[in-house]
Amino acid sequence: MFQGGVAERAMNLYVDCFDDAEIQTITRYGSDQPAREGTVMQATFRIKDQEFMCIDSDISHGFDFTPSFSIYITCESLEEFDQLYNKLSEGGFTMMPPDNYGFSTKFAWLNDRFGVSWQLNVS
Repeated sequence: MFQGGVAERAMNLYVDCFDDAEIQTITRYGSDQPAREGTVMQATFRIKDQEFMCIDSDISHGFDFTPSFSIYITCESLEEFDQLYNKLSEGGFTMMPPDNYGFSTKFAWLNDRFGVSWQLNVS
């Protein structure tokens, strides 16, 4: 659930980051509905073989995304890792910078500019 009408921008970033990704459906609020017209009432997108659903919320609430839930991506190569890290970390916050932490060749944990938490790994 995104606040501020940014769900579509977030989905566009995610599908741009991955070769095997697509926005599958988008249903938008209309002029006669209880949220800002054109924002995302419900949408689905796919990254690799995983499907995600998202919405925009016009209701102000005291919570947002937390790193207690992360999207975990196993990268096929160091090049893929670097590409994803560079795109997803831009404007975001890195909690664990790219490094070999002993359990993988390279790992990073970050929140993207929309607050969504990602763990990137190369075995």
